Amino acid sequence: MERLLRAIEAGAFGNFPHQSYEAYMARAASGTASEDAANSPYLQGAFVAVDPRTGAVRALVGGRDFDDSKFDRATRALRQPGSTFKPIVYATAVQTGRPPSYFLDDEPIEVPQLDGTLWSPQNYDLKFEGRVTMRRALYQSRNLPAIRLAMELGEGGVVEMAKGFGLTTKIPPYPSIALGSADVYPLEMIASYSTFANLGWRVPPTPILRVETLDGRRLFEAQPERVQVLGREEAWIMVDMMKDVLTRGSGTRVRSGGFTLPAAGKTGTTNEYSDVWFIGYTTDLVAGVWMGFDQPKRIMNDAQGGRLAAPAWTSFMREVYERKPAPPDWPRPFGIIAVTIDPATGLRAGPGCMSDSVRVEYFLPGTEPRTECPRF
Repeated sequence: MERLLRAIEAGAFGNFPHQSYEAYMARAASGTASEDAANSPYLQGAFVAVDPRTGAVRALVGGRDFDDSKFDRATRALRQPGSTFKPIVYATAVQTGRPPSYFLDDEPIEVPQLDGTLWSPQNYDLKFEGRVTMRRALYQSRNLPAIRLAMELGEGGVVEMAKGFGLTTKIPPYPSIALGSADVYPLEMIASYSTFANLGWRVPPTPILRVETLDGRRLFEAQPERVQVLGREEAWIMVDMMKDVLTRGSGTRVRSGGFTLPAAGKTGTTNEYSDVWFIGYTTDLVAGVWMGFDQPKRIMNDAQGGRLAAPAWTSFMREVYERKPAPPDWPRPFGIIAVTIDPATGLRAGPGCMSDSVRVEYFLPGTEPRTECPRF
């Protein structure tokens, strides 16, 4: 991660308009740097890796330079998760019977606020695609469909799902939570993806596995409680949707960066490009990267999680799996129904469909389409 942060500061991803870590340290040597350990002026980062099966924390980085700043951003910083929160919204939708082919509106929206103003959110590309499926809305990280979905489900239900995923910070039940507007602890946000990696079971992160005396007598041994948040089939559908983030969505730099093993994840970018995230997972490892300033401000133009954070995740995962066996893919549960559909209508593919547009989609029993697309 440090190598990538220095590359960002050096302009490898575009103009970086802030003081670099190296420039700060040069000033610190002359005694002119700030001594506020929790408010360093240079670009910061945090990283967490967790074994989703046991909750064991395999790696945790709370900042760039412990001698300069001892503030642990992984466990103590409150940051907006951006679009890394969206999978929780979509998991709520899947659990309530909405399949990946369910249609959402990607159109302008105005939401009345308590002060009488109107909130008019935008997509990152300032464009609108009209009617899109849940699958496409998630892997392209479209904002407007996610907001509409949260409102349709009821923001309170999304908040309850977030609690089930292990987020303990306050999440106000407003439409904006679909975009990750509520503050979270990076450790909790990253570890929450263990629910997907474990096909529905959340295991809380466990930094301390056991405490032993010098002679080997165990004084403490962690026994994390497994909590079922999603059904196995529901979680598998979410994993399948999140795989598309890496193969044809906002996280394609993972695949182009050379990590080809079975994996899924989600990018995250907050307003004004002040936080960038990537959280991804395999069947045996969940890892996440956050980058930003201690005092939130724009990192740089077009500072998206897929551009800045995903390459750091990719580098870490490639190195990990050069040293350990490749993880297996998630086996498809027997309860999942595979149906060839017409994405334009969401209906079963038939003679009336365009042959080059059909695809296989996955459904919970009872949510699959019953009729074929019509002839035109």
